[in-house]
Amino acid sequence: MRSFPRLLALIASVSTLLAASNLQSIPIRDIDGKDTSLKTFDGKVVLLVNVASQCGYTPQYKGLEALFRKFKDKGLVVVGAPCNDFGAQEPGSASDIKEFCSSKYQVTFPLLEKIHVKGSEQHPLYAALTGPKASFPGDVKWNFGKFLIGRDGSVLKRFDSGVAPDSGELTQAIEAALARN
Repeated sequence: MRSFPRLLALIASVSTLLAASNLQSIPIRDIDGKDTSLKTFDGKVVLLVNVASQCGYTPQYKGLEALFRKFKDKGLVVVGAPCNDFGAQEPGSASDIKEFCSSKYQVTFPLLEKIHVKGSEQHPLYAALTGPKASFPGDVKWNFGKFLIGRDGSVLKRFDSGVAPDSGELTQAIEAALARN
């Protein structure tokens, strides 16, 4: 009878690993239209953020870049996913988005192509992140929602738009994720 709890723990561990592996294998494209996936960042902690250029939260680009520069040598990568789903606040083309991010906020972290994070055209990556079987299910509510993904590809935390990049809550979660092997 003692082995039953161990068996349940093993099944839970395997399920977590499979979910992480599936998340990392979902095809995406970078801002230049090149095929990629989160597997590119295997072994790194990823902060995935749906971003927009004309949002009240747009100044968070500055804090996201600061986080990236502060922690990139320790294994953090910030990934921006431009999205026009909320108030049409990301109407630009890929080149417009790249120009805006680099000239206004000196963004050096990777950007994805513009995607849908909700609705009937929701990208499979966000369907996996927010669906009923996700670690933190439920629709993304607005621009600059954040998912913290561990080195193994598992989703560790989720933060709404109002959580600033320099908040203690987010910084502590990133530091804890970086400390995990």
